[in-house]
Amino acid sequence: MPRSRVLAFIVHELKQVLPPTIFFAVGFVLIELTTQLILDEYLVRFANFMVAVGAALVVGKAVLVANMLPFLRRFDHAPLIRPILFKTVVYTLVVAVVRFLERLLEFFWGGGRMGGIAEYATSHFTWHRLLANQIWIFVLFLLYTSVTEFRARLGAGELERMLFTRGRDAGL
Repeated sequence: MPRSRVLAFIVHELKQVLPPTIFFAVGFVLIELTTQLILDEYLVRFANFMVAVGAALVVGKAVLVANMLPFLRRFDHAPLIRPILFKTVVYTLVVAVVRFLERLLEFFWGGGRMGGIAEYATSHFTWHRLLANQIWIFVLFLLYTSVTEFRARLGAGELERMLFTRGRDAGL
């Protein structure tokens, strides 16, 4: 593969992964910050902002993986609510699977065996925290997918023009 094609591939992948990664980094850091503000009343330290940014990288990559699924474009020509909800659910499920697989890799890296997966999952997973995280991931994906779908339907640069120009200049 020639060097220019490799560079073009890398630039294309970065353009695809940066928007969701930045969006979820901000979202996850805000969740960490508000959680810490609530827990400060009880003198409990919780926030780990580097974990939040790391999780955003995982979510950004999961978006790239989900976008390669052939059925994801199934509702692209339906009323806007359908692709928004469908993609939100798919993205949320992909992230849940990726997060679960990450934990399994940690288990196997630590010397775990196939027969011990069920015991590991029941004893080492904090299920209520996992569920709370998935609810927030769903809400953030709902917002992210809504904006990306509106942007796609309106056309290149139209949403930005509507958001960042004055009412009459924006054609409103």
